Amino acid sequence: MNDVTLSVFMDRRTRKHTLIAGGLMVLIGLVGIFLPQLISLTISILIGWVLLLAGGVAGYQVWYNYSHNWQNWLKPLLLLMAGLLVVFNPTAGAAALGLLLAAILLLDGYANLTLAFTLKPLPGWGWMLLNGLLTLLLSVLILLGWPSSSLVVIGIIVGISLFIDGVTLLMLGWKAAH
Repeated sequence: MNDVTLSVFMDRRTRKHTLIAGGLMVLIGLVGIFLPQLISLTISILIGWVLLLAGGVAGYQVWYNYSHNWQNWLKPLLLLMAGLLVVFNPTAGAAALGLLLAAILLLDGYANLTLAFTLKPLPGWGWMLLNGLLTLLLSVLILLGWPSSSLVVIGIIVGISLFIDGVTLLMLGWKAAH
């Protein structure tokens, strides 16, 4: 057992900043939960700028090292085109993220179902079966509403995650003070 207490780990200044960060994370999370489209579009635009930056870096690398072959320009051009598409049409970027999320959930649901039937008849196998079915249902719901559901789903999921992170920081800061 570790004898280090949270109050030793966090001094007064650290606790203050932990509480501030936690409060801000909770607020941003609530924005994601109640205004999911705003968070989804913001994430999409951020990803677009990251793609543009990556395209610029890849282009720089090709320019100085491999510019003699036109095929080497494909990656930088694709990154730049994808980045421009997402920056100027963030809804398309959010739709792509929603489709990716649906595919991940579909594969996860399938894996959970496979594991459930592998575990059958062991105790608790039904929980894995339920997990797989619910995950598949989430995937199907996203796909049925796609692409418009992407703007809501991504924002809500990110919002919930940030909210939980914020509450965790608040609790750490609060517990360290007591």
